Amino acid sequence: MNPLLVSVRSGARESMPGMMDTILNLGMNDVVCDCLAKQTGNARFAYDSYRRLIQMYSDVVMGLPKTSFEGLFENIKKQKGVVQDTDLTSNDLLEIIHYYKREYQTLTGHPFPQDVKEQVLESIKAVFRSWNTDRAKTYRRLNHIDDNWGTALKEILPNCYMEFIRISEKLEEHYKDMQDMEFTIEEGKLYILQTRNGKRTSLASVRIAVDLVNEGKISIEDALLRVDAMRLDEILHPIFEEESLKAAPVLARGLAASPGAAYGKICFTKEEIQEKYQKGERDLILVREETSPEDIEGMHLAKGILTLRGGMTSHAAVVARGMGKCCVSGCSDLVINPINQTILLKDGSILSANDFISLDGSSGMVYKGIIKTKDPTGSYEFDTFMSWARDKKKLGIRVNADTPRDAGVAKKFGAEGIGLCRTEHMFFDEKRIFNFRQMIIAPTKEKRMEALNSLLPYQKEDFIGLFQAMKGEAVIIRLLDPPLHEFLPKTEEEILNLAVSLGVSFESLKEKVFSLKEFNPMMGHRGCRLDVTYPEIAKMQARAIIEAAIEVQEENISVSPEIMIPLIGDKKEYDFVKSLLEEEIHLVEEEKGRKVSYKIGTMIEVPRAIVKADEIANVAEFFSFGTNDLTQLTFGFSRDDANKFLKDYYENHILENNPFTSIDEEGVGKLVDLATRLARKEKKNIELGICGEHGGDPKSIDFCHRIGLDYVSCSPYRIPCAILAAAQASIKANQSK
Repeated sequence: MNPLLVSVRSGARESMPGMMDTILNLGMNDVVCDCLAKQTGNARFAYDSYRRLIQMYSDVVMGLPKTSFEGLFENIKKQKGVVQDTDLTSNDLLEIIHYYKREYQTLTGHPFPQDVKEQVLESIKAVFRSWNTDRAKTYRRLNHIDDNWGTALKEILPNCYMEFIRISEKLEEHYKDMQDMEFTIEEGKLYILQTRNGKRTSLASVRIAVDLVNEGKISIEDALLRVDAMRLDEILHPIFEEESLKAAPVLARGLAASPGAAYGKICFTKEEIQEKYQKGERDLILVREETSPEDIEGMHLAKGILTLRGGMTSHAAVVARGMGKCCVSGCSDLVINPINQTILLKDGSILSANDFISLDGSSGMVYKGIIKTKDPTGSYEFDTFMSWARDKKKLGIRVNADTPRDAGVAKKFGAEGIGLCRTEHMFFDEKRIFNFRQMIIAPTKEKRMEALNSLLPYQKEDFIGLFQAMKGEAVIIRLLDPPLHEFLPKTEEEILNLAVSLGVSFESLKEKVFSLKEFNPMMGHRGCRLDVTYPEIAKMQARAIIEAAIEVQEENISVSPEIMIPLIGDKKEYDFVKSLLEEEIHLVEEEKGRKVSYKIGTMIEVPRAIVKADEIANVAEFFSFGTNDLTQLTFGFSRDDANKFLKDYYENHILENNPFTSIDEEGVGKLVDLATRLARKEKKNIELGICGEHGGDPKSIDFCHRIGLDYVSCSPYRIPCAILAAAQASIKANQSK
């Protein structure tokens, strides 16, 4: 055995007074201690290292009283008749370890952790718990002064106290930032040992930045650059209460797919969630191998989502971020038994439906039981800070939203329009999915039109809600994108139930479902290809959009619909679908006797469309780069499966970042840049933006600013992050001139 012992202490990039104590010797346990004693031949060293870990871990991580362990230590020394710690023998230290472990179990109710991973994770959590979000004031962590003497430094050593305050103010003035200082006092003299920018939470970083501007110490530009845009959305989501989190057992760890914290009963299907919700239960967690559009209703009702497969841009991750719900994805340590409806944990234990779990979407941690949460709190400083960011940015910030609720949330956060409305999400309501399935299995065009006509009022209602919520801002609506088989049932039981509902034979429906399945759906019969085969679908959606726009205009609300054709790879393809849309739009305008100002554009996500961008720009009024699929098709990676091997690419330095999280500037970025230059050469004022998940990533936003895009679009709760990142990109560009 060759044990690795590590230490943990506060060390995040931002600053604030955090955990001043270092936890040493993490990795020691009974087995490691015995092996280390034998291998080194120095049992005393091994036992003393273990003894120190237990004492520091108990104090710093668990918050147990120091006096308990210090008292035990001093009593043993007294019993042995020794004065110096170094006089204790290895057997003495082994005895102390025994008493320490017994005391730990008495105070906590469970034995000292032997799992070294648990030691490290709990120590990291202690760092986060130690961070402070209070207002500006001086913090002191002085050994014994507060705990034992019971009096303040100001009363004991007033001269040292005043000198400390003077020096701390001078250092803060010099460094233009809140300082984390270490000092000692010896024989009445103050010694400053170290100073550094203090650790801080996201909310504290905003407050401190605003305070420093108000005090005239830094500029607004400096303040905006000091806050990590990526972590800004943490302020907008619930977090766990520190005391509840402290004792929570860790079950597994996945990807931090959508920030926030939630607890609830395990539910394995949307039907299970719906049933419990109707009975008044609200604390529910949806657990799936992976989610699909069919799970939308269950995801809406769930407090959080846990998936065993999928990455940061999987369906679960994207939808959860849009809903503002916490999500942990790619949790491969867990195994679902679909027959027994249980979860098998790595240690062999089992969780069943109705067991409670807690999810931390900001860290990817999954905990056993209920951990209480607390809601985020707004502040004057946050509002002030975001107003500065909006003033400094150049890029437009739009939202990916499919419902009036999401659009309203985004508008409140500062969104300037909808950059992507995924219309497929609108068909999974129970009332609508039946009609949509009727349309899919229809044997003739006439039957298909009947089903589509029954869907038209629903679609129009959806678009009316979006137009009303955005109050004149641009609304980009993408035509139906997924392959049709995604809307059909998967199991034989589901097929049988649908066959009975539709009044068709089980065998004929099963055959239809099987015929629509594809070997590679992502590159299959989807997007504009559906419109070529089933033009009536595109026409119904165009009619719904324009009828909705006319009705909202009659309410004296300005409307700016933009219709986006997905997956275009050729000008002829675009021309074909555009002609279908315009034919239906003109028909609606004649029927209603009203005109609507609209645009028709395309989603650029096929590499062929990149090199043909000038030709397509000649006829399209806008481009929106769908960077999710563009990344998949450029790399040849599946965004839902790539997580299985990408970690090996990072370890071997083949890739430095996840290309589905931040734009791969050397490959995908060059393609977006090329298409931008080709399009603008053909049509100078063509509207260009991105609507993939990269639209909420600060690094990608900086890239979009540099190549001259007009806007980025992201999920609602990432709007503040995008606004700040756009402001930072603009400030950096100005500073480099």
